[in-house]
This record gives sequence, C-alpha cells and structure tokens, in this order.
Amino acid sequence: MKVSVLGCGRWGTFLAWYTATIGHDVSLWGREDSKNFKQLREARRNDYLALPGSVQLSNSLEQVLENEYIIISINSQSLRSFAQDVREGQPQGKKFILCMKGIESDTGKRLSQVLTEEIGTSCSVVIWVGPGHVQDFISGIPNCMVLGSEDIRITKEVAAMFGSDLIRFYYGQDMIGNEIGAAAKNVMGIAAGMLDGLNHSSLKGALMARGAREISRLVRVMGGNELTVYGLSHLGDYEATLFSPHSHNRRFGKAFVEGTRFDKLAEGVETVKALRKLSTQHDLELPICNAVYSIVYEHKDARDVLLDLFLRPLKFEF
Repeated sequence: MKVSVLGCGRWGTFLAWYTATIGHDVSLWGREDSKNFKQLREARRNDYLALPGSVQLSNSLEQVLENEYIIISINSQSLRSFAQDVREGQPQGKKFILCMKGIESDTGKRLSQVLTEEIGTSCSVVIWVGPGHVQDFISGIPNCMVLGSEDIRITKEVAAMFGSDLIRFYYGQDMIGNEIGAAAKNVMGIAAGMLDGLNHSSLKGALMARGAREISRLVRVMGGNELTVYGLSHLGDYEATLFSPHSHNRRFGKAFVEGTRFDKLAEGVETVKALRKLSTQHDLELPICNAVYSIVYEHKDARDVLLDLFLRPLKFEF
C-alpha cells in the first residue's frame, strides 16, 4: 500500500521508517528549505535513525497527496494553515491520519476539528495517539497506542494496515477524550519537569493522580467519556512524558525552572494556552494547567506555585 507522511521532524521521520519496515511504499514530504529535510536528503538519516532505501523523499505536496493514506505529523499550531495548503490539492476520499498531540491555542479546537473544517468532510480523519518514543521503538521496544475516528470501519482498516509486533493498536471510540487527553498530557509533562528541576520528583505521583482527575472533568463537560483519560491516550502516556529522559515536555519544564534554554519543540507550551481557554469556556477550574500557565506566561515563582498547588488545605480527595 502507498502511504505518504507529511512532516519530517523526529516523529514524522520515524513514522516513515516504521511504515516502510512493515512493508508499505512510503513517500516522506518536507519543505525544501527545512533543515530536517535537507539533512535527510543529504545523509538519509537524522539524529535518531537511518531511512530505509525504499522511502522516497519529496518536496511536492501535490505528488504525495495522490496516495490514499496520508499521515500528518507537524507542529500542531501549524495545522490549520498547512491544511489550507492541502485543500488546494483538492483531496477527495483520502484517509488522513493525525499523528499529533495538541489543541489549537487560538480557538481551543481539537486537531481533527481543525483539519475537517479546512479540507471538508469528503475525507476521513483518524487520530493516532498514545505512548512511545522514537528512541525506544527503533531499539525494538514495543508499545501500545490508540487509533480513533468517527467511523469504526475506518479505524479498524487503519489499525490492520499499521499494526505490528512493535506497535499494537487499540480502537479509540471517544474522539474528544482521546484528543484532549493526548494533548493535555504534554502540559502534565511540563509540570513533571518543573518538579524534577525543583528536586520534588516525589510529587509526580500526586501529579499523575490529580492530573488525570483534572483532565477527566474537562473531557466530561466537553461531552466525552471521562474514563477515556485513564486509558492509553492520557494516563497511559504518563510514563513516556512524566518520567522519560526523551520527553521534550518534561525536559522543557526542568530547563525552565533551572533557568536554562531548551530549543526543541514542546507542544505543551501552546497547549496550556488552549486548556486555559477551554477552562474559561466551560467554567471549570483546572488547577494544574493554570499553575503551569502562571509559571510560564505570568512568570510566577515555580516553587511557590507548585508547592501551594499540591500542599493546599485539607479537602476530600473525591
């Protein structure tokens, strides 16, 4: 089967590598002026992996949109403008697979909503979320992930195409819960990194428990299933985000409180703005998200904010 991967960052390049290794013909698209694409074109490798010879590199969006299955893996805040470029290619009947975790910060909309608004309803949109790091996968360490769409037939079709001994898929039936949960875990990752940087890593257990509860309330008021948050898309991704040395969001949070620079993409930085917007829209308190926002954007003291958050006055847990 012919598959296109749009986006040649760390995750997009891995997806091209993975999809080729399980037997599909793969085209990996990147912008001609992209540093990542130039490196792949010159060396056919990045800092994490070497591309199989069967992966075709392309700068032509029109060309790669000819394939039926199209994976998108880019910065989540760029999705709307990128989808407008995709729309110009007049895709009809394609199956778009969003391998991204985020919420549009300006609107609070889920990524599947953003893509559908721009390309229309003639195409299917599938989300691919859950735990896993490139470094682990290319070392042969397996993991479980989630696929979801509004059509269970499409979900099962895509799972059959992309499942393997390395990645086992579960069917996700709650788009709201899975998308919000997947995006929000990056904010929890920033909070975890801050706790690490403050030498309060023991509080990450409380962060896991309270963070999942906080996001479950949000999912419920948005019309999703609050139990979804306790599945792979959110709580199941905590190990890879709150504890892993590979997590960009955890590393960002740690660097932030230590006063050092972290230059790689941490999606939670923008996602926390979207969650703040959703908190207001739904009149729902999100204490951990608000704490991260106040530290990152209002420059409040991280130690004071986080200790006050977790050591607040006595109250019932549930």
